[in-house]
Amino acid sequence: MVDLYLEDRQSGQGRLLEDNTPAQEAYTQLLARGWSHQVKTDGTQFFRDSQPLGVVQHRYALIGTDTPIWAAWGGPAREPHWRARFSRGTPTTLAAAFTTSLVSTELVSRAVKDIPSQTRRHLYVAATTPAQQTSVSSPLPPPPARHGPSRAR
Repeated sequence: MVDLYLEDRQSGQGRLLEDNTPAQEAYTQLLARGWSHQVKTDGTQFFRDSQPLGVVQHRYALIGTDTPIWAAWGGPAREPHWRARFSRGTPTTLAAAFTTSLVSTELVSRAVKDIPSQTRRHLYVAATTPAQQTSVSSPLPPPPARHGPSRAR
């Protein structure tokens, strides 16, 4: 696979990076989860989480060649807790996979030692419901014996 990448890179054809995925595939998931959308006149659009925990920026009209097409960050814009940048050569499919993962509600299990100390205060522990134990059912007791006359056929 590396050989194919190097060959493609040297040829300048970019066949491995061709991607016909429309840009909206990368932000449809954000909008479906309630993220706000802001379009600016400089060719940039922003998607913001309602809590404000994250921002995704998309440059649909590039100003410079090294300007990333997609950028994302969490926390304050001036000093984010994390950042991700996707250059012009990044397939839109990869940006879409990133944004889908970003809004996923699937629980992630991590040990405290695996979480950087500066971000620990921004996390919370999700309450889980204990697994329901299935009890072995015992047979129903026989009905109590009736004293006195009874009719039986």
